[in-house]
Amino acid sequence: MTVEIIEQTKRPLPKEKMSFAEFLEWCDGTWAEWVDGEIVMASPASVQHQQIGGLLEKILGIFVEAHNLGVVLRAPFAMRMKELARSREPDLLFITQARIHLLQKNYLDGPADLAVEIVSPESIGRDRGEKFVEYERVGIREYWLLDPERRTAEFYELGADGRYHLALLDSDLFRSQVVPGFWLRTGWLWQTPPPPALELLRELKVV
Repeated sequence: MTVEIIEQTKRPLPKEKMSFAEFLEWCDGTWAEWVDGEIVMASPASVQHQQIGGLLEKILGIFVEAHNLGVVLRAPFAMRMKELARSREPDLLFITQARIHLLQKNYLDGPADLAVEIVSPESIGRDRGEKFVEYERVGIREYWLLDPERRTAEFYELGADGRYHLALLDSDLFRSQVVPGFWLRTGWLWQTPPPPALELLRELKVV
């Protein structure tokens, strides 16, 4: 938990509803979400949460860059879902090259192709409830739900019916359909300390 995150939680919230443009101006790097005109603050992240997010950002980000597949971004970064009048900040998101034009200076103007949420005790209901429904509805093609406390990783793929379906794993190995060629072992996520990113990138044949 950093001093910056602690200070963000003390920032006074506006009393009135605001537009998305007003939210972006108020936000200015604060880890918060915009829901029906109101601000929802994120809770301070645990060390394990940060380690998992950092590991995924490294291996997924370098893999995507090496294969010129698109862009990987880590929170805080707003993902606007205009049709729902909401803006969420997934812990990690991926946008394909074909949709890079949606990437604005300080937000993504549309749904990501992949969203990753690392579950915390405070966010579990939101991640499994509201966000699950929202991400499915706006067409995010893959949704990863990672729960460090329970050591469970669920990977949902959007089917032709517009619904999320739980992906089948080969033992503890998941292969992404949205990031061609990328795979990971769920066991990597729970190791303390995390495995060296360079070692995993060698397994992924990136280096």
